[in-house]
Amino acid sequence: MKEININFDRSELNLKEILSYSDKVKNIHDKMEKFETEGSSFLGWKDLPNNINNKELDRMEAIAKKLHKDGVETLVVIGIGGSYLGVRAGIDFVLGELPGDEQKMEIIFVGESLSSTALVQKLRYVENKKFAINVISKSGTTLEPAIAFRLFKKMLEDKVGVNNAKDYIFATTDASKGVLLDLAMQKGYERFIIPDDVGGRFSVLTPVGLFPFACVGLNIKKMVAGAKLANDAYSSNNLGTNPAYQYAVARYLLHSQRKYPVEMLVSYENAHKYFLEWWKQLFAESEGKNGKALLPHSALFTTDLHSLGQIIQEGSKVLFETVITVKKPKYDIKIIELAQDEDLDKLNYLAGKTVHEINNIAFEATLDAHSLVGRVPNIHIQIEDYSEETFGSLVMFFERAVAISGYLLEINPFNQPGVEVYKSNMFKTLKKPM
Repeated sequence: MKEININFDRSELNLKEILSYSDKVKNIHDKMEKFETEGSSFLGWKDLPNNINNKELDRMEAIAKKLHKDGVETLVVIGIGGSYLGVRAGIDFVLGELPGDEQKMEIIFVGESLSSTALVQKLRYVENKKFAINVISKSGTTLEPAIAFRLFKKMLEDKVGVNNAKDYIFATTDASKGVLLDLAMQKGYERFIIPDDVGGRFSVLTPVGLFPFACVGLNIKKMVAGAKLANDAYSSNNLGTNPAYQYAVARYLLHSQRKYPVEMLVSYENAHKYFLEWWKQLFAESEGKNGKALLPHSALFTTDLHSLGQIIQEGSKVLFETVITVKKPKYDIKIIELAQDEDLDKLNYLAGKTVHEINNIAFEATLDAHSLVGRVPNIHIQIEDYSEETFGSLVMFFERAVAISGYLLEINPFNQPGVEVYKSNMFKTLKKPM
């Protein structure tokens, strides 16, 4: 397994304090395993890596290869929330910001907002490209992706004809009900199933993420294998040996006892930008109920040190940091030494060091500044690399953690009733037929 190491030395907590919750965590875990907890009908994610059908993975890979062979340049992924963030997070995590030839197919994401400008620009962008569509929605009625799908489907049908368009439209949806399922069956679209017992923010290791990952050239079998090994490791009820559960207890203690209202997840890698966004949705939707929970925030260092660093260091003591660093970068490069008369930027003192080494030194310097001088608690998570296995492992780490964390707060981590209020108000104003 790609190891995930967690360190609480700068967190204001000690392991003894965390382990004092062993009995409580064991009780929650054991009830989850028996499906006796509130929201247990949405616990399908916890054993998902062990239950994924290899034939289904083969089917996704075969379709992706066919699209490559057919010369499809761009896959338009239509979805919002969990149908968007996890997909984008995984692609960027493994491939980085500018993957070049490593990426087998371009992906653009639409239906993730109601910005008319963004939508029109994306329509124009694919107008003269050979593109396919993967629309992701359990119901097919979520407004943002539904609007986008109507427009992109029409463009594709106008380009290649209605009969041919069905070969380039893929619906990831519910197995037995919903508007999108009905449409897919009527039109003959290839379908992928979102399991009934897996909520959107937990769905990245279902076809929601796996099919687009296969299209861009990620090794989805390695990703699932990494997730499976991690799930085996983090499904222990022994708090002393389960770092995912230790993290859950630590953040609970920093919130409930130390009274920090905000957790800032930090990474020193640009490729993690959308992983941070996925994490924010995972924890915000899972825990933000009944007037409870930490506010999940995020930052990319060292970039955001030049904008947020001052307030983190010396502002109101409202947050603690959980920092992710990478042991082995995807790529690294050394600082070259110039002749003395060419050393006009005065960087020769760095010659021979790699940029990743310097990034790590920046992390250590910031950790000292924030925790020792600024008195900001820090939890440090170190991951191995940028690989598919590591991504799968980290997904399971945080999914396991958020379940325990939610139950420690005595809320149901698997519903999101508050999200429905704005939708109801919006549809009422729009006079949506009932």
